[in-house]
Amino acid sequence: MIERRHLLRGAAALPFLPAAARAQAQQQRYASLNMFIPAGPGGGWDGLGRAIEQVARQTGMVGSMQFENVGGAGGVVGLPRFIQQRRGRPDALMVAGAVMVGSTLTNRSPVGMKDITPLARMTDEVAVIVVPANSEYRDIRGLLDALKANPGAVAVGGGSAGGVDHILLGQMLKALGRNAREASYVAFAGGGPAQAAILGGQVKAGISGLSEFSEQIKAGRMRALATSGAARSEADIPTLKESGLDITSGNWRGVFGPPGLSADARQKHIEFLTALHAMPQWRELLQTRGWDDAFMAGDEFVTFIRRDEEATGAVLRDIGLA
Repeated sequence: MIERRHLLRGAAALPFLPAAARAQAQQQRYASLNMFIPAGPGGGWDGLGRAIEQVARQTGMVGSMQFENVGGAGGVVGLPRFIQQRRGRPDALMVAGAVMVGSTLTNRSPVGMKDITPLARMTDEVAVIVVPANSEYRDIRGLLDALKANPGAVAVGGGSAGGVDHILLGQMLKALGRNAREASYVAFAGGGPAQAAILGGQVKAGISGLSEFSEQIKAGRMRALATSGAARSEADIPTLKESGLDITSGNWRGVFGPPGLSADARQKHIEFLTALHAMPQWRELLQTRGWDDAFMAGDEFVTFIRRDEEATGAVLRDIGLA
């Protein structure tokens, strides 16, 4: 009776809570979630995971979220850990994306996208080619001329080998009449280490998602030479297409569940991500981060990944990286 009286008293008090608090109390979907990031802190996958946490907790959809970062080889190091340790767990999620598609193919990983449960694609983002502020390359044409003359002499930093950054450099070299295997590409485990290498002059240029370098560009510590979009993302940064290279590319990121997830748990996750995507706080965050809204959920996302693996494999073979 004591427990019942407490429950009745709590239920009776709910209508007298502020409207925002009532809404949050009614829409909590998880007391706790575990978010696995198969990359180091500070990169795009980590950024998306933290953004989901921010909106989910702000709106009361999730009570708390715990993070684990395991970086290396574009997710190939962390992916087996997620598969083995989170199998069937309804409270486990992972952020990954286009980089993992390329890295699993390039590294001939025994596990891949087929071994996890696609839930929703959340964002897409153009890449940006940057140099340190004191670089000898004043514009994209200067960098392209140097790459055409001697690719091995121009060290370019980016994400994992075989990932979208590496693929973009390979496409640039092919368009310049060179072989992608001639590139002096330096792979880093995440956006943080890549930034440090570029700013420290360890590489002559860098490639990553625009949002990962945006603060350094705005602060004047990096110079943005070009982006990989079909149209300008920033008014003062030209695209590769404008610069004479018929190349466009994007870097999608999404959320996955572990293998062995029940149908009910999968559907609950999809409904959670769909509801989060509809929140005004999420739309504001997309604008703040400079991410494109690329939401796609459930079976549609499964089909998209299958096609992306086929297309990425074809590009990797075409430019000599697979």
